[in-house]
Amino acid sequence: MKIINIIELPRVKIIVLNGTRKVVLPILKLILLTAIPLYLYNNSTSILRSLEINDSIPLFRKNNLSLNLKSSQNTSNNSKKVGLDYECDIFSGNWVPYPKGLYYTNETKCVIDDRQNCMKFGRPDTEFMKWRWKPDGCDLPLFDADQFLELVRGKTLAFVGDSLGRNQMQSLTCLLASAPYPVDVSYVQDTKFRRWLYADYNFTIAALWSPLLVKARDADPNGYSLNSLMNLYLDEADDTWATQIENVDIVIISAGQWFFRPLMYYENGKIVGCHICHKRNITDLTGYYGYRMAFRTAFRTILSRRNFKGLTILRTFSPAHYENGDWNKGANCVRTKPFTKEEAKLDGYNLEMYLTQVEELRAAAKEGRKRGLKFRMLDTTEAMAMRPDGHPNHYGHWPHENQIIADCVHWCMPGPVDTWNELLLQMLKMEDQGTVDGKHQKSS
Repeated sequence: MKIINIIELPRVKIIVLNGTRKVVLPILKLILLTAIPLYLYNNSTSILRSLEINDSIPLFRKNNLSLNLKSSQNTSNNSKKVGLDYECDIFSGNWVPYPKGLYYTNETKCVIDDRQNCMKFGRPDTEFMKWRWKPDGCDLPLFDADQFLELVRGKTLAFVGDSLGRNQMQSLTCLLASAPYPVDVSYVQDTKFRRWLYADYNFTIAALWSPLLVKARDADPNGYSLNSLMNLYLDEADDTWATQIENVDIVIISAGQWFFRPLMYYENGKIVGCHICHKRNITDLTGYYGYRMAFRTAFRTILSRRNFKGLTILRTFSPAHYENGDWNKGANCVRTKPFTKEEAKLDGYNLEMYLTQVEELRAAAKEGRKRGLKFRMLDTTEAMAMRPDGHPNHYGHWPHENQIIADCVHWCMPGPVDTWNELLLQMLKMEDQGTVDGKHQKSS
């Protein structure tokens, strides 16, 4: 089975395995990789869990999310706290059938981008909405809107990154639909930069669209297209978010698919290489180089802001699921149920992008501790690699519109993207309890 990403190179391999059970990731292959100690969440059993590095810190040591959960019943509106019984890695698990009611529908009073409004545009199957993420060692509590809003009272939460960040933001507004409808307090008309105020809680959600995180300019003489060349200034953060970050309490940062397009890389104002630019005498540094440097610059920018005191959360790489051809030549995503953990294998560029993010997060977390800044990871990669059924495919527009390019990158709403915010709520609960490294600590 060949699965192609949103751009032509490289190719993703999410392979259906028949017969012999295999682990989610090629562990033997990873042992050959350069050692990269990561300060993440304790005792995790998620991706790469078994690989340990020279300084004996596990690759997936999770710095706040071996969550201490009892069960999904622990969702009382009267408490912000999670019951503490035993540790559970909520990022490692499987999707299980869940035929009960949805949090919302496409008719709920909330913002759903047409491109992700699959039911509006006639998607015939509904099974993709009837699954819930089930961690291996516990139940993930249901999303509780009142509890979430209490945790973020008086705060600003910003989604920095591309349209998948906006996908998550819109999911969150729909999950909060039981609260009084928020006020649009956007500074500009462009919906890529929308801001919502929940006045009763003095809580603001902001979208800061920056798909490449650093400064970028169109460079193709023929104008912009999905595969046109762009100049990327790898050591200069994009001002659209960098100038606003000091006014934000919780930053959720993410990026991905844009880094596979043709890019010309600049550092210190000079060309240092490119990615599929096809220019003579310019070194091809691959898309991974640009991806690494963009996250490095983004994290360093956050660290450099003297007045920033907030929480930074990396939402990890979200795999695409193109099958049956190239993304722009008839490929689609027509599956109607999830892969199991044994069926899904994450490798190739998906794994490389994921590891790149995590390495840069680890470095930022180390520096952040010197300033008392927290860097955390919302690890959605394993869960979403199992959801080839959750994309709009051709149901993000009317049937008579573009039928050539399917959307196997974004996520239908309602759908599996709502799990991102269920996981986010659990992270915020743990932060509220002052839990770091899986140990309950007193607030400073």
